[in-house]
This record gives sequence, structure tokens and C-alpha cells, in this order.
Amino acid sequence: MSGRITKSDDQLQPDPRYKSKQVSRFVNCIMKDGKKAAAQRVVYAALDEIEKRTKGEPPALKVFEDAIDRVRPEVEVRSKRVGGANYQVPMSVKPKRRQSLAFRWIIEAARSERGKPMYLRLARELFDASHGEGKAVTTRENTHRMAEANKAFAHFAW
Repeated sequence: MSGRITKSDDQLQPDPRYKSKQVSRFVNCIMKDGKKAAAQRVVYAALDEIEKRTKGEPPALKVFEDAIDRVRPEVEVRSKRVGGANYQVPMSVKPKRRQSLAFRWIIEAARSERGKPMYLRLARELFDASHGEGKAVTTRENTHRMAEANKAFAHFAW
């Protein structure tokens, strides 16, 4: 039964510390093998580290939300087959996909770094992203650049 609408948004509970559904969804994206407690420890430790770095101004939750906003892509390229040729067609991104791409890019950037505990890598990536820097922001800029370069094929977006 593909295409069924799930109630996952309704069932998602806000996280216990910040009462934010966005943080709760981020914890679920960090989670591996169903180990939610471990994922929560990593995220909360990262947010505590951010709190330490900024000395509470702005709050860690604000830094987290700024980081997600700075990494969210406006457009992306999708492959479209037209007349035997594949074109990279720029298309706008739906809000839910924008958030999931931002989460994915931040997590991938944190995981790709080696040598430090995950919470420190995640804290650094979130902190950098909130200032418009870091690997996740670079990924977003590359996506936008590719969409800009393929603007000529925008008329194939239907």
C-alpha cells in the first residue's frame, strides 16, 4: 500500500529538554540501530557545548535553528529524461524535504570528520553553519550553484 499518508507528524513528540519537535526530529535522524538514548546524549551534549562556547548568548536552541535555516536549500537539480537525453532540471524544494536535506547534510558533515567525539563534531558543524560556514553550508551553496548553472533547462520542470 504505497502512497498512504502516515501520521508520523502527529505522533512525533517534542523532545523532553527543549520542547521542540525540530530537535526531536533531528535526534531521530542522528539515531542509529534504534538507539535513541545515545542519539539524545549526542545532540544534547552538542547543544550544551554550543551553550558553553556562546556563553548562553544566543541560546543553543537559537543557534541550532539558525544552523538549520542557513543549510536549507531553496532549489535543487533533478534528473529529467526528455527526448532521449537526461537534463539536470532546477526545481524548488518542498519544505519537508528542505528540512530533511539540511539535517542530512549537517549529520554527514559531522560524521565525515574523524578524531573527535561525535558531540564535538556536531557542535562545531552546527556552530559553523549558524555563521554561514562549514561543510553543510558548502553543500548547500554547491547545490544552488548547480541549479543556477542549469537554469536554461528550467522549462523542463513540469
